[in-house]
Amino acid sequence: MENKYKILNLYACLGGNRYKWDEVTDVEVTAVELDPEAARLYQERFPNDKVIVADAHQYLLDHYKEFDFIWSSPPCPTHSRARAYNSRYEPLYPDMKLYQEIIFLQTRFKGKYCIENVIPYYEPLITAQKRDRHLYWTNFNLPNILSNRKVKIGSNKTQEKTKVKNHEIKNLCKFHEFDFFKYKGQQRLDKIARNLVDYEAGKAILETALNIQKANNTKQKTIFDYI
Repeated sequence: MENKYKILNLYACLGGNRYKWDEVTDVEVTAVELDPEAARLYQERFPNDKVIVADAHQYLLDHYKEFDFIWSSPPCPTHSRARAYNSRYEPLYPDMKLYQEIIFLQTRFKGKYCIENVIPYYEPLITAQKRDRHLYWTNFNLPNILSNRKVKIGSNKTQEKTKVKNHEIKNLCKFHEFDFFKYKGQQRLDKIARNLVDYEAGKAILETALNIQKANNTKQKTIFDYI
């Protein structure tokens, strides 16, 4: 029996990216989430995962060697175009933890990794792969299409209308197959629902990483067999 594929899922939130990973391979997932309420719901959704309420940025530094694959979705608000171009939002410096993690994994991590974030209001400081509404920094090439599923997300203006916002959240509940109204924490429901990665994209990315690793392992074994 093969060992389980060990995955670190950072800034796990409610596990949108993780939802279909069990269909790819036998996984052992460690999820790190700072919001206790989101962590509680994640654990309820994925009872076999190890869920840790902690600072994901520090956890990565302390534990990266323990995993085969690392997924990270650092907070995106300080990079988003909505914040940069909407005077309602307080101006903030972009959070450079995003680029710290990219550089760290590029230089230190021996496995496969994927760092996901929004398309920023500035030119990305490190080249990424753009898919749909997201940027992905990986050490492998992604498929051109990660998912054919679509969901309509309203503009910031329409979000001011409570009925419209609730209707959008209900649509996102169906899209992600999760009841966001169960969340009773401090974050806005529409923010959480919007930020979840499409589970088909999460599945496609893990599948791609795993197939590359298997191919590399087979190639190395074949070379050594002839030495």
